[in-house]
Amino acid sequence: MTAVTDTDALPRKALAGPFGGLFCGYLGLTAAIPVLPGFVRDRYDASDFLVGLVVTATALTALLIRPLAGGQADYRGNRLVMQVGAVLVALGGLAYFLPIGLAGLVLDRLMLGVGEAALFTAGAVWVVSLAPHSRRAQLIGLYGVSMWGGISAGTFLGALLHNISYSAVWTLCTVAPLVGLALISSAPAPARPTGPRSKTGLMLRPALTPGLALALAAGGYAALAAFVVLHLDDRGIGSGVVVLSCFSLVYAGTRLFIGRFPDKYGPRRVATVCAVSEAIGLLIIAVTPNLLIALLGSVVMGVGFSLLHPSLALMVMNRTARTQQGAALGAYTSFWDLGVAVWGPVGGVIAGVLGYEAVFVVGACCAGVSAVMALLIAEPSDQPVTVA
Repeated sequence: MTAVTDTDALPRKALAGPFGGLFCGYLGLTAAIPVLPGFVRDRYDASDFLVGLVVTATALTALLIRPLAGGQADYRGNRLVMQVGAVLVALGGLAYFLPIGLAGLVLDRLMLGVGEAALFTAGAVWVVSLAPHSRRAQLIGLYGVSMWGGISAGTFLGALLHNISYSAVWTLCTVAPLVGLALISSAPAPARPTGPRSKTGLMLRPALTPGLALALAAGGYAALAAFVVLHLDDRGIGSGVVVLSCFSLVYAGTRLFIGRFPDKYGPRRVATVCAVSEAIGLLIIAVTPNLLIALLGSVVMGVGFSLLHPSLALMVMNRTARTQQGAALGAYTSFWDLGVAVWGPVGGVIAGVLGYEAVFVVGACCAGVSAVMALLIAEPSDQPVTVA
């Protein structure tokens, strides 16, 4: 693939590699999630703490490795690093078959986190390198939809195959990323950016402020995911799962139908409006008197939250030299992992002391701060892109 011209045309065949590879990789990664808690408890008689450690171990290495994986993608090529990620995920699935003990299972999950970080980060930079300039944020958003599609399919199929056997689940965990590897390998390798390369660590300055804004916004998502069911039950409304499902549908639909807004109107403007929308949606859910109003809140929040990540990501890319965009995007994405990891337990403390409503109010305040931060970020390419 040669340099991409700034037209609206999408290189669909080339994009099939990173999109398909990401979908299949996450399908394999998440197929184990519904069955791992029962497997660890049945096989090793593990405590709740150890069950949680096994399930969440991937997040620890993913958080640390994303910037490094992005740096390697800048240096060695996006396709190669994504291929390595798919291989690691497949090896992690294969290890489920082996009698490696509880400690070995934790190590396996840590390795899977490395694979996930390499797969996602390298693919994201690959997609941006293939995207026409006027559709970069849209492609970043659709790339996220591909990931969530893999997660949804993986958890569903994992739970379904559990009715057959653990081995059936482990087979899917192994085969799916190998299919992803084939898709990645079938796509032409993108040209690596030329120019001077400087050493990169875990953090790049262009990613810091957008990353912090993303981490704050993650508080609202953590509140919804962890506490909306309990919050609505506590209010005698129930149907929290319906509200979550509505949020997910709106989240995906927004990216599909208006995903070009950050490209068209400028990422800073869209990020600010989106963070405000998230805050308003959270406040509506916090004080909702019935299911209809709660659904309205999930719609408002879903529209805002959906485009916040690609808007902030585009700001990172606009502020970073091409030779460091992989490392910068990896560092930025790590803030999402950090935000969810922090806000989950913090929300639990707030709920225990002040009640469920307060969790959503605090999440709304964090989203409001995120809006202010997005508004104040210096963005060299902040002028709206004219789209025919």
